[in-house]
Amino acid sequence: MQAAQSTIDPAEVAKFEAMAAEWWDPNGKFKPLHMLNPCRLDYITSQIAAEFERDLNGEKPFSGLRILDIGCGGGLLSEPMARLGAEVVGADAAERNIPVAQVHAEQSGLTIDYRHTTAEAMAEAGEQFDVVLNMEVVEHVADPLAYLTACQTLLKPGGLHICSTINRNAKSFAMAIVGAEYVMRWLPKGTHEWNKFITPDELYSLIENAGLTPVDRKGFVFNPITWQWSLSSKDLSVNYVTASVKPA
Repeated sequence: MQAAQSTIDPAEVAKFEAMAAEWWDPNGKFKPLHMLNPCRLDYITSQIAAEFERDLNGEKPFSGLRILDIGCGGGLLSEPMARLGAEVVGADAAERNIPVAQVHAEQSGLTIDYRHTTAEAMAEAGEQFDVVLNMEVVEHVADPLAYLTACQTLLKPGGLHICSTINRNAKSFAMAIVGAEYVMRWLPKGTHEWNKFITPDELYSLIENAGLTPVDRKGFVFNPITWQWSLSSKDLSVNYVTASVKPA
């Protein structure tokens, strides 16, 4: 009996490997995200550890937790969650991101369930998670309330939802659009629409209307002198993050 022919195209795999290398190059086009990522991870891991009473110094502290990373991109958040022991599903509406993320996870020896899908489709399918990571996505959707409601549906009772986005004010326009897209050229022009940015109070209201209970919010603050990001309990003027829980 003749063996089935492989459908893998080595040239296509090589393309994705090259793209994966770019996604994960700390000095490449995704450098700003790499700079922000340690700050994001500090917040995410501390919130998960507090909510589920896990010791971050222990081995595989997130073992037994099922985590969804919506808008996973190349897997910059999915991979650290997997290394901490969680069962991770990475979902992205951009189909080309999925093979890139899969290649890098395989290269890293990690098992992550990457899918080209949406929060709404997963909610409709009855998927359930302990944690939903929803980072820098809500400002890109057509209907934030419907999207956040889908995220709420995806959570188990007592589950944790972490959502970051960009404030809407003159400073955010100057920094997130003019600075990031036109001056520094960190992002392609047109990546963000200022009128779709969401203030912290608006996001809290949307989260509550989606059936979640907000419990925390912090700012991600960039220091142009030290060229580093840090968390702030007071400065939510541009980038910020929220934590909320689904009532048990």
